[in-house]
Formats: sequence, C-alpha cells, structure tokens
Amino acid sequence: MTDAAAAVAAALDGARSVAVYCHVRPDADTLGSGLGLARVLRARGAEVTVSHPGPDLPSGIGLLPGVDGFTAPMSDAEIAVAVDCASSERLAGLEASFHGHRERVVIDHHATNTGFGTIDLIDPSANCTTELVLEVVDALGADLDAGTADCLYAGLITDTGSFRWATPAGHVMASRLLAAGARGRELSRDLLDSHPRAWFSMVAAVLNSATAVPEAFGGRGAVYAVCRAADRGPLGWDAAESLIDLLRTAEDCEVAALFKESDSGDWSASLRARTDLDVSAVARDFGGGGHRLAAGYSATGSADDVIAAFLARA
Repeated sequence: MTDAAAAVAAALDGARSVAVYCHVRPDADTLGSGLGLARVLRARGAEVTVSHPGPDLPSGIGLLPGVDGFTAPMSDAEIAVAVDCASSERLAGLEASFHGHRERVVIDHHATNTGFGTIDLIDPSANCTTELVLEVVDALGADLDAGTADCLYAGLITDTGSFRWATPAGHVMASRLLAAGARGRELSRDLLDSHPRAWFSMVAAVLNSATAVPEAFGGRGAVYAVCRAADRGPLGWDAAESLIDLLRTAEDCEVAALFKESDSGDWSASLRARTDLDVSAVARDFGGGGHRLAAGYSATGSADDVIAAFLARA
C-alpha cells in the first residue's frame, strides 16, 4: 500500500457522503473506477453519487453494475473524488462543481497530471485508474465482490489493450478480479469485440484516409488518418475510439495520429507511439496530455488546419 492510497482511504473512511466524478467522453476506465469505488463506499454506509459531464455514454458498458445510476453530483458531499482525469479540465461542465467541494481527491494514472485535489493519488506506472482504485479498496480493508470486480476489470482490459501492454502487476490484478467473480469473457466481448455493421463502413473510410509521413519525427515516421462526423453516420462519438490502435500497427511509422470530428465540428486527436517516443509532449503542446506512449488533445478548425498544425509539430 502506498502512502497516497492510505491517505485517500483515510479521507474516505467514515465519510457519509461522497460525490464521484468521471471525465468527459467517458471510457471504461473512468466509468469502471467511478462505479467500482461507489459500490465499495455504499457498502460501507455512504451516500454516493457518480456523475459524468455527458451527454452520452459509450457502447459496450451494459454489464457494469450501476451503469444506469448516473446522476448530478451532490453539491454538499463531504468529499469529491475525480477518477481518471488527467486535469480538472477533463471534467468539462462539472469542473466548477468539483472545485466547489472543500475536500477533493484525485485518483489517476496519467503522467501529465500535476495534481488538482487536496489529496492526490497519481501513479503513472499503474496500468489503469481502476488499479489505483483497487489499492484504495485494499487500504480501506473492504471486501471485493463480483460486481466491483466487473467494474475494475473493465478499466484494466481497455486501458491495457486487452493486456497487450500490461505490466506484471496488471496480470496479477486480472487474476485476482477473475477469482472474485469478474466476467472476463463477457466484458471482453462487449467492450472490445462487438460492433454494429455500420462500424465496418466507417473503418473502411478512415483507413482509406491513412497517410504516411516518413520524414516526421526526425525520420522515424508518422501515419495519420481522419474520421469525419459523416464517416460515423449513425454511430455514436465513441465508435472511432479503437481505430488508433489499427493505425499504430504501421510498422514503418513510430507515431500514429487519428483526428476525430465531433458533431459540432471540433476535433479530438489521439496519438500513439510504437516504441519510445513521448507523444504526451506533443499533446501538451496543444493543451492536451496523457501517457508517454498514448496521449491526446482537442483542436478546432478545418481538417486541413488541424493536420497541418500536427505535422508542423512533428
């Protein structure tokens, strides 16, 4: 148990009301962290709200216990907890609400997180934020039931790419969660291996736009692609999230970039490195953040403008 995990547990131990905050465009790690922590705290007698900035949730999370229970945050909660938020800006429309609490806990594993809570548990070496939530659960001496294990497993399998870049600690965590009753096969199917048929048309359009820039990043190469709102058709905002990992497979390009257009015309850029280039430094230059090998940022303008700005930095 780390000192930071112990400090978070001490703050939560005996708390009568807790407001848990997930980040905008929520993924399985922030949702699994929030829902899992809420289950543990409710079992200890606390009143807990779990909130995200909305409006929509991603597909594939129907198995997570409590997924239908998101509400507005308690404004008068004793403690607020932000999970998997690299910065307070990731709370979007809930940022002011979070900062309105006197005691604020941040649990996160992003390397670019400089801390914005009164108590911070930030560990970039963790596979996912749910790994850090499990540390807090252990520090509380709480039981790990099957429902909580489901929530924590969801963050683990998605943030490690189904264990492709998991550390030994991630595999140990998986074994423990499965032993506690996590539905590993079902969660993997829903979160990673299920798509509507319209998804294939979108993938074809995006991959058809893939462009290699061999001279980028000092000759180490980059490949980028664009997913326009029209390419998604009837699909939700999260439909293109996994496509960056297809681009990442380009063996002659160190960096992959995927530019995703929202319905409002703004852009979200996902960056990945194959080996050792720090893409979080690139993301920070554009006001974003993340991990050394996986990062992202937001941008505005035309597709050509957004791509040109990225290539100028590359």
